[in-house]
Amino acid sequence: MSSSARRSLILDVNSPSPSSSSEGGPPGIVAEYDEVRRVDFPDDFTFGTATSAYQVEGASKKGGRGLSIWDVFCNVPGRIADGRNGYKSVDQYHKYKEDVNLMSEMGMNAYRFSISWSRIIPDGMGGTSCSVNEKGVEYYNHLIDKLLSKGLEPFVTLYHWDLPQRIHDDAPIVGGWINPRVVDYFAGYAEICFARFGNRVKKWITLNEPAQFCVNGYGTGVHAPGRCSDKSRSPAGDSAVEPYLAVHHALLAHAAAVEIYRKKFQSEQGGVIGLACDGEWSEPFTESPEDQQAAQRRIEFQLGWLLDPIFFGDYPECMRQNVGDRLPRFTAEEISSLRRSLDYIGINHYTSRYVKAAPAPKVTTPVNYFTDQAVVTATESKMGVPIGERAASEWLYMVPWGMEKFLNWITDRYNRPPIFITENGMDDQDDKTIPLPERLHDTKRIRYHQGYMAAVVRAMRKGADVRGYFVWSLVDNFEWSQGYTKKFGLFFVDQEDLDLKRQPKASVLWFTTLLMSQSKTLEAEPLKAVKWLRRLSVAEDSATPKSQSPASSRSGSRAPSPKPAKRRSSQIHPVKVTR
Repeated sequence: MSSSARRSLILDVNSPSPSSSSEGGPPGIVAEYDEVRRVDFPDDFTFGTATSAYQVEGASKKGGRGLSIWDVFCNVPGRIADGRNGYKSVDQYHKYKEDVNLMSEMGMNAYRFSISWSRIIPDGMGGTSCSVNEKGVEYYNHLIDKLLSKGLEPFVTLYHWDLPQRIHDDAPIVGGWINPRVVDYFAGYAEICFARFGNRVKKWITLNEPAQFCVNGYGTGVHAPGRCSDKSRSPAGDSAVEPYLAVHHALLAHAAAVEIYRKKFQSEQGGVIGLACDGEWSEPFTESPEDQQAAQRRIEFQLGWLLDPIFFGDYPECMRQNVGDRLPRFTAEEISSLRRSLDYIGINHYTSRYVKAAPAPKVTTPVNYFTDQAVVTATESKMGVPIGERAASEWLYMVPWGMEKFLNWITDRYNRPPIFITENGMDDQDDKTIPLPERLHDTKRIRYHQGYMAAVVRAMRKGADVRGYFVWSLVDNFEWSQGYTKKFGLFFVDQEDLDLKRQPKASVLWFTTLLMSQSKTLEAEPLKAVKWLRRLSVAEDSATPKSQSPASSRSGSRAPSPKPAKRRSSQIHPVKVTR
């Protein structure tokens, strides 16, 4: 196809929405589109979408599921932005077949989801066969089998923030992850999952973002279980101590689960196991040594907090210095169990910040995880230039170059470990005053993923061993304390729609075009993708006039699933641990 024809195809996909001005808005993706192609990635590269149980499953009171801390937290007035919860969410519990088909038709080859601990062991504290909820096992068996039948590899997260409420209430130390007994509870739960699903699941993730669920749940109190020092928000908690204690136990729980997997299951089942960590790139605000040290310190407080104990046997030295005796210490036995306790690293990366050294704190400054870092973050450079275009969330700026630098940092510090980008995405505001066709025309999301995927390619060319990329998220879902006010999905879901219909956004078309193209010329296969995606009509919704948008002319049947890419024979091996 000629360059002019290729340009026509791109403009057709990503032209301005009906009421958008072509002048003065954010730049289009046309000039950058050629920077990323399917052929820029290895044949066996993993492309997928990601979700978590509480955010998409729904059916919270069905199938024998027990109560989780998020069920309780959502009932506290003022905790959730729109006052909603995940009791029904987008009902993937009943719609999983439809969702799997959508992934397959896009050309994805993997799906990252989490298992609800409360759905497998309703009280969370079991470990024997009699404590297992067989209806929960049956649901995940059906989901896994459906994925495999469509050529999608299951990447299974054992814990994505929905701790069984019974564990949180466990006396004498109420609080879940601040109770050392959670380590054994999690290990028992993990063993059940390995035994029941490991014959088909070959990619495991123990925990999703321990730093996030420990800081937000035990430091700021904005997430379940809502503990913090601020008594106006929580009757109990210690923001100076509990986040560090919770992460400490989370790391030990991770190590315990990995030890069980390696001793009892890995050799027979042939899978690998990792940990999903989150982090932002921290760019020094100036070239001063103080700002450079501050930027390094912030990354170590985020990512090094989790990975340094696994690779080097202890928390980063800057944390030891700044946190002091509030930071727990590992025993020799615990260090031994932690070392080499992953086969790959999962990285959840969304955005970046400028970072500078903080001035000396006042005596009255509260002591917590954030003040311990002794940094100040900024979203504008010293020249007043924004670090990137902002998404809906105030914390999320589009900074593709930060992804490349972050991956390079991980590669250098941890001796080129295998990496999966286990989450990456951006959100739109749930603004019901905007016509639906415009809400589906998510060109900003396309720019975001094109830029970040191109950054992944650049990092790989510099030596980063990146094996896969997961989009957050498949569908608009429950976004924790933000409820349904923020929309990260490739597929639009309206919570007012009783059927919770999945409607493809323009980004679905972009990904399908990318993933179905096996050459640099964007010829037959992507044209097929354009053809069938346009037939996924938003006009099927009688409330949407057909004349509102080109997207509304899509209806009818879907194309068959693409053939999976050829796989390499190389395996993921446990990473080498060197300083």
